[in-house]
Amino acid sequence: MLSNEQHQKCLEECLACMEACNTCFDACLNEEDVNMMAACIRLDRECSDICALAARAIQSNSPFMEQICSLCAEICEACAEECRKHTHDHCQKCAEACRRCAAACREMISH
Repeated sequence: MLSNEQHQKCLEECLACMEACNTCFDACLNEEDVNMMAACIRLDRECSDICALAARAIQSNSPFMEQICSLCAEICEACAEECRKHTHDHCQKCAEACRRCAAACREMISH
């Protein structure tokens, strides 16, 4: 059972970010210069995984939720930084989702 609005918002942002990262990952694999997208692809995978883990931690009220969500925020910020470097629409959308997720994680932890 989610305890409050922050938990609910964080859960929603984690799931949205996971989806954006998976979409970006898949689209990056189809870009002409895949080598140029390597860091983006790697961080998309990493970020998608931590968002999924954070979502599960929130849903199950894990005793490690704060640490997981703190790491999630860090990885989301790194992914946002990388995606922001690329002009592709999927990268820009992913960067935005990552920034929102990082903010929601930090907001939840601070309350």
